Amino acid sequence: MDELVERVDEQDRVLGTVGRAEAVREGWLHRVAVVVCRDRRGRYLVHRRAEGLSRFPGHYELGIGGAVGVGETYEQAAARELREELGTAAAVSLRFTFLNRGGLSPHWLAVYDAVLTETVAPDASEVAWHGWLTEPELRRALRQWTFTPDSPEILGRYLGG
Repeated sequence: MDELVERVDEQDRVLGTVGRAEAVREGWLHRVAVVVCRDRRGRYLVHRRAEGLSRFPGHYELGIGGAVGVGETYEQAAARELREELGTAAAVSLRFTFLNRGGLSPHWLAVYDAVLTETVAPDASEVAWHGWLTEPELRRALRQWTFTPDSPEILGRYLGG
């Protein structure tokens, strides 16, 4: 069954409920929330998406996240995705939101931050590998590994803002 999301307009106002696959196929705006995770030493969590995923299988990614469900806030979605994908909970703090036109379809993207203090236990159906990288290591990886289309923009805005 297709995941339900809220179709939104250019001002992020809800227009109605649609299936996520339909929103992607039709290029309709919807909402996505991701969390840039860091450890106490300031390193970034990077992960490789599982091969069985429908969107960007096997690609590396900076943010942990996914679609915002119907009636869910960006913050609720960000916290839920941390639990689902990494098996951990942490306080999330909004860094910025922007209209992302990269990737498979346009969407509003809310980027949160979290400092993870517990050991993560990734869901193998979502995360094939994860590691902690310093900023120079992450910048090097972005040039050498195949990342999701929004990862470089997220990092640029994250560091610039």
